[in-house]
Amino acid sequence: MDRLTLNYVWNQKETPVVLRRTRKGERLRVRLPFAETNRHWLQNGRRTQPEWTGGKHAYWELPKAWFNDFVDRALERFGKVYIIQPYREQEICARACQEARGHECQCSCMGANHGAGNDGSWFEVSETFSTRWGDRELACRLLTAR
Repeated sequence: MDRLTLNYVWNQKETPVVLRRTRKGERLRVRLPFAETNRHWLQNGRRTQPEWTGGKHAYWELPKAWFNDFVDRALERFGKVYIIQPYREQEICARACQEARGHECQCSCMGANHGAGNDGSWFEVSETFSTRWGDRELACRLLTAR
C-alpha cells in the first residue's frame, strides 16, 4: 500500500485505527475519534493502563494481547475500524519453471520466474513447489460491523 494512503488513514479522525506491530517488545498503536472517556474505554476494567503519546502524531499504546478485544469493541462502538499491519507477500513457483527453456509456462508465477534459475532466495519444498517471501510492507484494511 502506498505511503499517502497509509498516512491518510492514520491521520483521519472519524474512524478508529490500530497499527499492529509484530516485532518483539512493540505494542499496538491506536488512534480514536476524540472523547474524554477514551482512556477508560480502552482500559476496559483491566489492570494495565493504556499509554498516551502526545504531540503532532499522538496515539495510544496498548499491549498486543488486547488486539482482538480492541477490534471487537471498536466495531461495536464505532461500526468500523482500520487495521494497519505488516505483511510479506509470498511468491510460489517450481524448479521446473525456474529451469525451463522456451516460452511455455504453466506455473502460478505466470512466467515471471520462467528460466531465471534459483538465485538462493527460493525455499524448495519439492521439485514441483518453491516459495519465497517478499520484503516486509504495511497493508491496510477497513473492517465494518455486520
